[in-house]
Amino acid sequence: MSDLRVFRLGANGRDVELRGSTVALEVELQRRVEAGMERMLGIRFLASEYPTGPWHRGRVDSLGLDENGVPVVVEFKKGSDRGVVLQALSYLTWLKSSRLEFESLVREKLGEAAVKSIDWRSPRAVCVAAGYSWHDRVTVGDFGRHWPIELVRYRVFDDGLLSLQLVEPVVAPTGTPTGRKRSAPAATEAVEAALLPAPVEVPECLRALYGELDEALSAAGELEVVVLKHYVAYKRLLNVASVVFRPSVSHRAILLYLRLDPDTVELEEGFTRNVRGIGHLGTGDLEVRIASSADVEKAVPLIRRAVEES
Repeated sequence: MSDLRVFRLGANGRDVELRGSTVALEVELQRRVEAGMERMLGIRFLASEYPTGPWHRGRVDSLGLDENGVPVVVEFKKGSDRGVVLQALSYLTWLKSSRLEFESLVREKLGEAAVKSIDWRSPRAVCVAAGYSWHDRVTVGDFGRHWPIELVRYRVFDDGLLSLQLVEPVVAPTGTPTGRKRSAPAATEAVEAALLPAPVEVPECLRALYGELDEALSAAGELEVVVLKHYVAYKRLLNVASVVFRPSVSHRAILLYLRLDPDTVELEEGFTRNVRGIGHLGTGDLEVRIASSADVEKAVPLIRRAVEES
């Protein structure tokens, strides 16, 4: 895990390192992240301090629904608490057994359309703390296949600055947990294998083209590949890109949605499109139409920008 260092340019033209610290009270961190949860973590906030009932005997710090329709529990710790991962695992078991209750909450807060979008195949947890032990990272790496947990390290700085850094799990050399970073062409093979029981599949006519696109996305940076109901997401804390398949004979193509401001891109008819405010599968305001190997190559600079700016 690399340490985050933050510098500010001083009056003398030299960089001065800002010393990060932790919050005075855990609730300060919780309330701040809850207020900006969708921008910071890609999670729509639902509830705070949610009771889990007499059996689980606890309160989930925050409940949310992420941009891919996946239910999420979020746990906060002011410092480095070895119990945060086990606590997150406990609340995940509660979440998986409380579908109707969670769906009722989503209906109340976000409406019926959001309920229909919920993907129950892989509810996840996000831990936000000052630091994590080696054992925390090993546990997350080992359990990540069936119990997705993301570890986020925070620091606060002067002038109200807050940093959130995704921490890498420790993965055993003999295997890579599903959904973790992987390189092409292994990413393509793993995604296709994971897609078999899922509603979305890679159409035979687009597999070769998708392999090229997957390689371009994998080469642009370390991204997590998440297979969902209707698309494949490439993400860090937030989705960087979404891949949607369009196999019809007349419009055979892959639609790539990137987290980029379309106003900063010179749009090209038939290749790129501003879809801000237009309903579509996946997330991202810039649509890129991939119908050939040449399109993949032309999309590479946009993909790199999306990764670098995420």
